[in-house]
Amino acid sequence: MATAISANKAELIAIANSVASEKMIDKAIVIEAMEDAIERAAKNRYGVENDIRAKLDPVTGDLRLWRVVEVVEAVDDYFKQVDIKGAQKLQKDAKVGDFIVDPLPPIEFGRIQAQASKQIIFQKVRDAERERQFEEFKDRQGEIITGVVKRVEFGHVVVDLGRAEGVIRRDAQIPREVVRVGDRVRSLILKVVRETRGPQIFLSRAHPDFMKKLFAQEVPEIYDGIIEIKAAARDPGSRAKIGVISHDSSIDPVGACVGMKGSRVQAVVQEMQGEKIDIIPWSPDTATFVVNALQPANVARVVIDEEDDRIEVVVPDDMLSLAIGRRGQNVRLASQLTGKAIDILTETDSSEKRQQEFVTNSEMFQNELDVDETLAQLLVAEGFSQLEEVAYVEIDELASIEGFDDDLAGELQSRAAEALERREEANREARRALGVEDDLATMPYLTEAMLVTLGKAGIKTLDDLADLATDELVAKKRAEPRRRGDGPAAPQRDSAREQDKGGVLGEYGLSDEQGNEIIMAARAHWFADEEPASSGAEDAIADSEQ
Repeated sequence: MATAISANKAELIAIANSVASEKMIDKAIVIEAMEDAIERAAKNRYGVENDIRAKLDPVTGDLRLWRVVEVVEAVDDYFKQVDIKGAQKLQKDAKVGDFIVDPLPPIEFGRIQAQASKQIIFQKVRDAERERQFEEFKDRQGEIITGVVKRVEFGHVVVDLGRAEGVIRRDAQIPREVVRVGDRVRSLILKVVRETRGPQIFLSRAHPDFMKKLFAQEVPEIYDGIIEIKAAARDPGSRAKIGVISHDSSIDPVGACVGMKGSRVQAVVQEMQGEKIDIIPWSPDTATFVVNALQPANVARVVIDEEDDRIEVVVPDDMLSLAIGRRGQNVRLASQLTGKAIDILTETDSSEKRQQEFVTNSEMFQNELDVDETLAQLLVAEGFSQLEEVAYVEIDELASIEGFDDDLAGELQSRAAEALERREEANREARRALGVEDDLATMPYLTEAMLVTLGKAGIKTLDDLADLATDELVAKKRAEPRRRGDGPAAPQRDSAREQDKGGVLGEYGLSDEQGNEIIMAARAHWFADEEPASSGAEDAIADSEQ
């Protein structure tokens, strides 16, 4: 590159063309880099304080140098400015605000200047190449790309993508897959990040979208949009599930994805290192989709809890291990596929659970409503499980129960309301005993039971409540799919999974909007205490009006 600076005109243009072609960048960027290098060398020769410009003709290779000075009335910088009298000596019609160009003779490059110029050009070209790489890959996220393994560093695989490098991080690789330098690998472009040292292209072979894209390459119906992959879940290197639907009633989505004698799915399996794939028909009905997702296990009953966004699945006793899968794999993948937390119960467990709930709710109604066992059991058998349901249901619905009349229904509602008031009073006393201020009772949506929960968590003043974030207050508890009846160790696994208790009031089912409203109401006194300060201008206006 040292010869590039001292080369003749034709060689300069030839070098610019060669570099632009090799690095796949605009020739104008290379020319600009050469001009910057020449300007830097000229400033070292004539003084760095001067404003020196270089212009290299991209066609002929002609090089011109100028020193530029600005015409001003009063000179502050004698290297870059000139007064009107001095300017008119150089250019008769000069006036303030003009720029006078003073041509400079060509410069000779020594070894040091040539080396410095070389570094400048290299840096400019590297910057342009990095920008070109980023622009090329930034819109390709989600595509599958083929590259060659260049090296393996600390478990991360660096892949040569031709005009850039990508990296497959350890957690984005298929477990137990062995790759060697020189191997060709296909991977998903997961993310492209602009960084100082150049764009970072993160690749993945473990992401569910990698499997989706492989199916799109193998199944023309997916590529054409006739069949759609609605959901996908993977345990990389072991098992995967995909939910598919056909937009053409004459085409079976599962059969199309499997292919003749399994040719299509086997091509995907081989690329994913033998990972077994369950292809499941997708359904807009959640219960149906859950039943399909738990295949090959048979499902006896599905109960959806929309409030907690959980699904309880009851299976025959001999199907429990099949529904759960090895180390919980089947139910875990089904949960990821459906986006719902799934609880697996056997028919025996489900029956015992329902019996226990029946006994518990019956005893609660007996004690709270002061009724006999038969009446309490009748309420539970009709689907009532909480005092609020009895107190606030339409009286006609309560009176329509066999053996009930309007008088009995009215009496039950009256007793339920009194029982709720007793609970509220007990919670109020408990809340005050915990030291929770009465001001918190004025906040929207908060019941006395919620205030007791806040007090137990150490939130006793408006400031304590105002300091919380929304998710700290109302986020629901998150738990992995539970597997009941799975041997004696199941209760320990369940408790370990449910250690994330969510927000302080997560068990009460408040929405994020309600949580926001509560917190903003608690913060209102902060702003009420701030009196707006009047400006000096406002005081002056007030004085003049008086």
